[in-house]
Amino acid sequence: MRILVLGHTGYLGRHVAEQLSALGGARLFGGGRSPDADLRVDLATADTGRLAESLADLSPDAVVNCAGSLGADPVTDAEVNARGPAVLCAALRKAAPTARLVHLGSAAEYGAGEPGVPVTEEAPTRPVGSYGATKLAGTVAVASSGLDAVVLRVGNPVGPGAAPMSLPGGTALRLRRAGGDHDAVVRFGDLSAHRDFVDTRDLARAVVLAATASGPLPRILNIGGGRAVPIRDLVQGLVAVAGFGGRVDEAGIGSARSAGVTWQCSDITAARDALGWEPRFTLTDSLSALWASLGADGEADPVA
Repeated sequence: MRILVLGHTGYLGRHVAEQLSALGGARLFGGGRSPDADLRVDLATADTGRLAESLADLSPDAVVNCAGSLGADPVTDAEVNARGPAVLCAALRKAAPTARLVHLGSAAEYGAGEPGVPVTEEAPTRPVGSYGATKLAGTVAVASSGLDAVVLRVGNPVGPGAAPMSLPGGTALRLRRAGGDHDAVVRFGDLSAHRDFVDTRDLARAVVLAATASGPLPRILNIGGGRAVPIRDLVQGLVAVAGFGGRVDEAGIGSARSAGVTWQCSDITAARDALGWEPRFTLTDSLSALWASLGADGEADPVA
């Protein structure tokens, strides 16, 4: 089986590539902007015709799109999260119309949830910012492409190698830099909002199952932990793992991307039914693995 992973050097892409490479009989190709990529491409600017030619040369049986912009700015979000999937689908229709496409969407597409009510894939989508809106546009492009495609709507990823711009990765980095200073104060915004955290290794396993499943899949599947967790619990969990003896202060400025979304939780029943998938790692497992992945300088070590 020939599998192309776009964004294979990114945070999620590395985990996905690692698990796909362990499949017996699979030949893995990496796609992205890195010099060592088998397919050098930037979906934000790619030409459909040239991308189709490159895809035809690779002749993939499955394509996994892990490329994405994490709310850098509205223009970049639109180019990467909305235009990118649309161009990819157009190129696949020309070059590899029978390939299975697995695209990573985001629970941010749903927007704010109703406390106590996990959202199913049929729930209304009401994103509150450019990140969620552009991810939703990418999902629409994939779901309406006519390809053998599935969108995995991912909750909040956490695990080894987390990027510094993410809440888990950024928190771990700040705690590592604070070290053993008992007078240190690490400031956040309000941490009372609830999120659905999913381990990156569980996510990668869902991708493997989706890429290799026989027969058609639902167009959209939620991939999350299946429970709403206060962000404060994640921060305090990292504090415990780090042995941080300083103080956490919630009087700072919070994330603009998360503003207005106080509660999110995904119903993962459909993924369980369609893929036989459910999360295996606890949040404590994820935080311990994240902390262990930090290098001596506090940066996350690469995850193969």
